[in-house]
Amino acid sequence: MSSEEFEKLHEIYRSLYEELKLMPERALGCHGEERKRLTRTFEERREEAEEVLKGMEEELRVAPSSYRNAMSTKLRLYNRDLGKLQRDMTNSVPGSSFQPLERSHHGVYSLENQQSTHLQSQRTLLLQGTDALNNASQSIERSQRIAAETEHIGTDIIEELGEQREQLDRTRNRLVNTGENLSRTRKILRAMARRLVTNKLLLGVIILMELAILGAVVYLKFFHR
Repeated sequence: MSSEEFEKLHEIYRSLYEELKLMPERALGCHGEERKRLTRTFEERREEAEEVLKGMEEELRVAPSSYRNAMSTKLRLYNRDLGKLQRDMTNSVPGSSFQPLERSHHGVYSLENQQSTHLQSQRTLLLQGTDALNNASQSIERSQRIAAETEHIGTDIIEELGEQREQLDRTRNRLVNTGENLSRTRKILRAMARRLVTNKLLLGVIILMELAILGAVVYLKFFHR
């Protein structure tokens, strides 16, 4: 069974039942005061057995659902057996009447009830401790998940920064190449500008020379005699 307390109560009930089931037969062989004492003893033991069954019913209410069917079947059998013993005792002692007694706090079940209360208190503390441990475990798991997510995000950021650095390096290299190309272009432009100036000077000299030659030809042809 799932409940240690239920098993303890079960053992107590079996002990009481073994004692009770002998009393109807014993009652047939005794008379007078002895029969009265036996009847009182039967009533006390029956009361204790009823208290034990009540305790087992309480344990049944809080038991896991997977155990309740077996525990409930056992309780029904015990109640039936106890009722049969009561009828047998009534037949063995003519004129006797057994009524449900007020709950007793003496005898074996009283001690077990105290132990049950103590065990119930310990179980409550244990459950509270278990809940606190579960909460702490869940908190640790959440912290671990957050740490893992943070680590994953950090890794992604580092990879992204690495990619951006590579892009910046490629951009810088392109800028360096562009600067070198611009320097070469400026040199080429300056060289072209120098050649252009030179060409213009040469063209100007050629034009002057042609004008001088043309002037000399005109002079020699028309004015020189």
